[in-house]
Amino acid sequence: MHILPKADLRRLTGALAERYALYGPVCHEVSGEVIFDLVDDPSRIDLDIPIPYNPPKGVVFPQAERIMSFSYDRASKAAAIEPEALAAPKALVGLRSCDLNGLLCLDRFMLGQEYVDEVFLEHRKKMFIVSNTCVHPFPQCFCVCTDSGPAAVEGFDLDLTDIGGEYLVLTGSAKGEELVRGLGLAAAPAAKAALRAKAVEASVALFDAQAKDNKAWISRAVNRLTTGFIPHEVWEYIGDQCFECGACAFVCPSCSCFNIEDAAEGEGRSCRTRAWDSCSFEGYARMAGDHNPRKAVEDRRNKRFFCKLSFSQSRKYLRPGCVGCGRCVRVCPGDIGLPNVVTAIRRESTKQVPHE
Repeated sequence: MHILPKADLRRLTGALAERYALYGPVCHEVSGEVIFDLVDDPSRIDLDIPIPYNPPKGVVFPQAERIMSFSYDRASKAAAIEPEALAAPKALVGLRSCDLNGLLCLDRFMLGQEYVDEVFLEHRKKMFIVSNTCVHPFPQCFCVCTDSGPAAVEGFDLDLTDIGGEYLVLTGSAKGEELVRGLGLAAAPAAKAALRAKAVEASVALFDAQAKDNKAWISRAVNRLTTGFIPHEVWEYIGDQCFECGACAFVCPSCSCFNIEDAAEGEGRSCRTRAWDSCSFEGYARMAGDHNPRKAVEDRRNKRFFCKLSFSQSRKYLRPGCVGCGRCVRVCPGDIGLPNVVTAIRRESTKQVPHE
């Protein structure tokens, strides 16, 4: 572990900007909203501001991305496939542990199963990640309920923990070690190195007082979802609240649904584009012949929360599919973010589900 004076944070971000396209949390100049975005000035990155409105997954898994083009010459009857080389080196600075766990969920979906997504892999191979320990929770946070924070455990190249006038710097990869050596950071004395664990403990202790917006004690919900002991009327109640807008999926750090579309570009040429999709959309499960096994909205809400909380999904991701960032609650016009759904499921076990 090493020490980085806060005044030298610009040295760290500047060194990364020399090698990578630099992304981090910034305060939007007009709206005042915190967003995770590409920055041209490393000094704009602020590690003290709240969790960004948008998840960093859009950097490694863009909302819309051209992934290949293909052509066919009728005269020679020759076909050619041309993969797009769009994965430039990127540095993601200031990731909260919830967002980092969201990226790890995407890793296990895209890279850890039978097939490997080569486009996603190219993005990940060229990425440098600097995580940021939450030394206090924000009002919408419930990462302690989903084992996602407040500090990162894996997946980072460097991890920063604010201990006052300095950051404790924990290295998590060979790339991180190389950068620390290049910056000439001093090793942390044993007394200071122990402050990371104390900062995490103090942050956890603040959740009851400061993280007031959401609570999602998910163990009962996981049990109910896994065993299927949730009455249909509970899903009907949840489905009746859903506007089918897809906002929850688009701000979720771990949602991985996408659609593929091929489009003609001219004589003999076409391109293939990948774009985010959402299980809340009516057409998500539509098949040829207009058959739709999940036409009813409550069936699609069932699927979303099964992905987030069931034990089978936890085995796939090695953790719950929800990372406790609270964004779904903020954007949902129907008030059915994950904490509220967990509450409805828990109330069902005591027959307290609200009815209109």
